[in-house]
Amino acid sequence: MGKATGFLEYKRIKPKKRSPEERIKDWNEIRLPRDPEVIKTQGARCMNCGVPFCHGGVLLKGMAAGCPLHNLIPEWNELIYRGQWEEAYKRLSRTSPFPEFTSRVCPAPCEGACTEGYIMESVTINSLEYEIIEKAFAEGWVKPRKSKATGKKIAIVGSGPSGLSAAYYLNAVGHEITVFERRDRVGGLMMYGIPNMKLEKRIVERRFALLKESRIQFVLNAEVGKDIPAQELVDQYDAVVLCGGATKPRGLDVEGKELKGIHFAVDFLTANTKSLLDSNLQDGNFISAKGKNVIIIGGGDTGTDCVATSIRHGCESVFQFEILPEPPAKRIEEHNPWPEWPKMLNVDYGQEEAISLYGKDPRNYLISTKKIVGNENGEVTEVHTVEISWVRDASGRMVPQEVQGSDKVWKADLVLLAMGFLGPEDMIANELKLDRDPRSNVKAEYEVFQTNVDKVFTAGDMRRGQSLIVWALQEGKLAAREVDKYLMGKSVIK
Repeated sequence: MGKATGFLEYKRIKPKKRSPEERIKDWNEIRLPRDPEVIKTQGARCMNCGVPFCHGGVLLKGMAAGCPLHNLIPEWNELIYRGQWEEAYKRLSRTSPFPEFTSRVCPAPCEGACTEGYIMESVTINSLEYEIIEKAFAEGWVKPRKSKATGKKIAIVGSGPSGLSAAYYLNAVGHEITVFERRDRVGGLMMYGIPNMKLEKRIVERRFALLKESRIQFVLNAEVGKDIPAQELVDQYDAVVLCGGATKPRGLDVEGKELKGIHFAVDFLTANTKSLLDSNLQDGNFISAKGKNVIIIGGGDTGTDCVATSIRHGCESVFQFEILPEPPAKRIEEHNPWPEWPKMLNVDYGQEEAISLYGKDPRNYLISTKKIVGNENGEVTEVHTVEISWVRDASGRMVPQEVQGSDKVWKADLVLLAMGFLGPEDMIANELKLDRDPRSNVKAEYEVFQTNVDKVFTAGDMRRGQSLIVWALQEGKLAAREVDKYLMGKSVIK
């Protein structure tokens, strides 16, 4: 705990961000430094709750309640309050391999399960994690990890969070690690799927440099299953860990879906970040929203990132469509009790910027797209929608029902599909004849991670489907433990 009465004396203070009017002019991180005294008092708010649910990391109704990494949150909160920053970093790094990523892009299920949040506002766990890891880098406490070589060679396919986590832990126990990445930079969706203002790429490159110093080898521009046969890795390495993600985007099956100007959100975000890093957007190799009326179909984090990116391009207008109802302003205990993840309305950074610029939230709820219309050149010009309500059918399932007379036509020059992902791509699974689950994910039991093919393991979104970065990191760590056991008979990875 921090200060015994801290939760009564100090209010929750959220991290400060640059104003929307300022930050939409660039692609830099939006967070501002915090006052040291504020950091201390926020750590002091962690109460002596007896049974801290914040690091439980269990699934309730399919959602994470508490931290899946089982971070020792009350311990490092107290150390922050007492000014013992290096010890706080040591506690954090015992369970989390890359706090600089989770503190920026994780939605913080730890805060949703915070005991204090049951009766008042939860502890600012996510921002305190950010302060710890950034101070650790500034002070030089984060160092490469090296160990006595075991002589075992492991190939890891994919350099997203699960792949990097598996590489980090397997390297730490002395195995020779080679990570294969199909793109020109390391990081997977952390590099190209998340905009720079949300996760600056210098942060990914900073960790990449440390991993290379730790003797992890990276092979870039190498797509396993295409440039390199997957079977070749199985033949040449003692173990293979597949961490290719769930990168098959969900499409929209409506009339007009083939029109020019309709793109998957991941392609829009990927091209933008690559062009930004390659040429500061001077090469023109990206999908521009400049001067366009943008419609984003999908209301999640990816949709928010598309809003913020479109605004920075200089779009004429931007709207988001969400088929679900608008979440309530507060947790409804009857249907969504603590410590479940709180289903509440959240105004994220992209919405803040749209409100500042256009005077209203870009999100529109209970909207279904009926068709997309184009001009004689095959370019999108309109999106036709209808409002829906959710009703129970004869079997008791909730199904959407159109609201009569609610048809609407939206002007559109660019339509971005941000409706999530269907599962992993097929090349590697087909080549190796890997078993798949009903959702097309590579089949492997949790906490075992071994596929039906000898020597081949899988972790992260490729195994569980689209999920949180914190789950990917935990799966990478636990898969590393199982690979270590497979090769050595036992493991010190916890």
